Amino acid sequence: MKKHNFYAGPSILPDFTIEETAKGVKNLDNIGLSVMEISHRSKEFTAIIQEAQQLFKELLNIPDGYSVLFLGGGASLQFCMVPYNLMNKKSAYLNTGSWATKAIKEAHLFGEVDEVGSSKDKNFNYIPRGYTVPADADYFHITTNNTIYGTEIREDYDVNIPLVADMSSDIFSRPVDVSKYAIIYGGAQKNLAPAGVTFVIIKNDILGNVDRQIPTMLDYNTHIKKESLFNTPPVLPIYAALHTLRWLKNMGGVKEMEKINLEKANMLYEEIERNKLFQGTVPNKEDRSIMNVTFVMNDEYQELEKEFLNFATEHNMVGVKGHRSVGGFRASIYNAMPKESVEALIAIMQDFEKKH
Repeated sequence: MKKHNFYAGPSILPDFTIEETAKGVKNLDNIGLSVMEISHRSKEFTAIIQEAQQLFKELLNIPDGYSVLFLGGGASLQFCMVPYNLMNKKSAYLNTGSWATKAIKEAHLFGEVDEVGSSKDKNFNYIPRGYTVPADADYFHITTNNTIYGTEIREDYDVNIPLVADMSSDIFSRPVDVSKYAIIYGGAQKNLAPAGVTFVIIKNDILGNVDRQIPTMLDYNTHIKKESLFNTPPVLPIYAALHTLRWLKNMGGVKEMEKINLEKANMLYEEIERNKLFQGTVPNKEDRSIMNVTFVMNDEYQELEKEFLNFATEHNMVGVKGHRSVGGFRASIYNAMPKESVEALIAIMQDFEKKH
């Protein structure tokens, strides 16, 4: 029986992506070779990466003057590449969780970092507001979705300096006004592809303003000029990403995907609020992620946590255990998560409630 996959990442992928990628692994477009053994300079791979870049631009309505890059190193390498390429003296960061904290740590290697706001005081269970972004900073960095803590920034901020966003776990889950951003980046292993490729959407004219020399591989201009082919790219994850992008287009694009995601998330949050056994970890509804729903046992039922996890496993649920820094449970309901799996999780929550 197929599992209900709630893992936070690597995570569920569309069946279409898995099936079509598997065909290409065996025999790419009937050329007699696997996609894993063709040259990245071949006409076959050129067609793959160009279509993937074009679908990125189409689905997100990316304006002229931006490049779409496929790189290695994960979002974690971007924590370094962003300040390396953009920071002369000072940057501004919003601290909303573990990944933002790690990005801030890397930025400190390149200059002054103004942490304009943080939700660390309440274990990152809210999105900070009311802060001021310094006008003299070289850029302002945000992490839009926080997989561990279940919070999400679901708006495109208006700031007067370049805006940089880590959208690893919510890219393509809602429409984005890309024109408000200088850089959007993310690891692929949530909403796009298997781990191994990193996407970067970058405004070309944001570059060339730092005084330092940048190592070739860490210079965005290197990859813009060579169209992500300066060195051998992660061919297989890019091929899988192409199929996810095709699937997204066939589903109606990001506007339709947002409707589906909101429906799934609202169903689950409503059950958490109704069910006497559970409580959510993010009190402000505006701050709740529609990608990663985090919840715990109510205080009087905490001793049932392990039993519920076992109950979920018995009903073919995987990945429901919460991150160790929050505890409890986490349901990652990315784009590829079918409504039926969310309904199945709600059903076992209700059954467990009846049991106790």
